[in-house]
Amino acid sequence: MTNCENIFNALGDPTRRKIFEKLSKGPFAVVDIAKKLPITRPAVSQHLKVLMDAGLVTVRQNGTRNIYQIDPKGVLVMRNYLDRMWDSALHAFKLAAEDEKERRK
Repeated sequence: MTNCENIFNALGDPTRRKIFEKLSKGPFAVVDIAKKLPITRPAVSQHLKVLMDAGLVTVRQNGTRNIYQIDPKGVLVMRNYLDRMWDSALHAFKLAAEDEKERRK
């Protein structure tokens, strides 16, 4: 199972976030990902490895090219984590609002 800490650490780097955002538009080869990025293709490959190790990206071979795409399983892990955090924050807000209401009585 994918570790949320690894996911958020991987996305903590601005270049990896740009790569991840590009992949959200569809699958791409390294050469296409590297376009408009101020880094080399080998550097893009290193960033992709970090994203793959975090469970956010998968790779498949298409002829001589590796095609990278977002791994929905990793995104689901991240989304579930954020949903739990949001649910917890909303619950705490509800309790604080109820407590304030009781104090005003």
